[in-house]
Amino acid sequence: MTQVRSELSRYLRTETVGGALLLIAAAIALLWVNSPWGGGYETMTGTVVSIPPLHLELTLADWTKDGLLAVFFFVAGLELKRELVVGELADRRHAALPVFAAIGGVVTPALIAAVVGFGVPGMDRGWAIPVATDIAFALAVLAMTGSRIPPGARVFLLSLAVVDDLIAIILIAVLFTTALSLLWLLAACGSFAIWALAQHKRIHTPFLYIPVALTAWYTLHEAGIHPTMAGIALGLLTRVHTDPGEREAPATRLEHLFQPISAGLCVPLFALFASGVPLNLKIFGELFTDRLALSVILGLLVGKTLGIVGMSWVAIRLGIATRPKDLGWRDIFALSVLGAIGFTVSLLIAELALAGVGDGSAVELAKAAVLATSMAASIAGSALLLRRGRVHQARRDAGALQREE
Repeated sequence: MTQVRSELSRYLRTETVGGALLLIAAAIALLWVNSPWGGGYETMTGTVVSIPPLHLELTLADWTKDGLLAVFFFVAGLELKRELVVGELADRRHAALPVFAAIGGVVTPALIAAVVGFGVPGMDRGWAIPVATDIAFALAVLAMTGSRIPPGARVFLLSLAVVDDLIAIILIAVLFTTALSLLWLLAACGSFAIWALAQHKRIHTPFLYIPVALTAWYTLHEAGIHPTMAGIALGLLTRVHTDPGEREAPATRLEHLFQPISAGLCVPLFALFASGVPLNLKIFGELFTDRLALSVILGLLVGKTLGIVGMSWVAIRLGIATRPKDLGWRDIFALSVLGAIGFTVSLLIAELALAGVGDGSAVELAKAAVLATSMAASIAGSALLLRRGRVHQARRDAGALQREE
């Protein structure tokens, strides 16, 4: 039984499977809400689940958005901490390129969205919708179609997406914190301090960490800060160095434990509850005429690609960063197109930014724009990666032939 569970965990940790489950869940939501049984989907997402002792009353959709995504962000925080301390981002020279690329991939889409959507209701915060790259989705596409391009491609895209999501997380914390309660915020900080102290004292028991994590989530929620921030904070406070005699560092162990849960359950369930957008001729027409939809589409597809490539070129040209070994500019361009896949976090920001705007059609339109653009970016990026893979394979074959001669 242990062997089966271990193999299942390993299987779910792969980007290909995680991305495939995400896509399946999104497809189910789209088919369901647009079927004759669409009312059942609306009933499901709107079902309220409450915890009376804590005065918590959230719909199932909100529980996936506020609760399950905290696990996703916890895994992202663990991965970011590892990259910053012992990974690719620990070396300033290696870290510079994806960091600058991520900055370009955030600023450019935000500017394009703000300009295109200027004056549209909800765009005072809606400009943030196209700033995020979906790590799981983008890496899944890379794993499926970019196996023949150099390994540096995955490191570049992963580092870029992690930094990109960190910036998006900061934006969520700044833009969507409403009425801030200082007492609850202090309680949340106390939870973070206990977690950090327990890590420092090398305490391992889950009977401490689970209550602390739940308390951190709840206190942030009550403080008025989006509770998914608890995930990223706890991830960043987790130890990544291995002690003498220790098989794995806590960050590595927890990432191995929670990544399958995040990829196999949390993100697909969020996609199921967030992707149910009613599609009709009106929605399709507005995707190419409505300024809100155009701000998202152009921000993601044009802004991400130009921002990532442009800032990468500037950083390399100024000598601040170096290009990954064996990766050409056409490879970077293909990876930049994958950067336009803005699924999970973009859907979350769309719901947060446009909640209460009009009759709710703005949220549906923005989510439809995110879904359509992410699909277009995955198809275009896949085609470019397959072509670049053939080029790299031909070079390897030519090199092998020369060595034989």
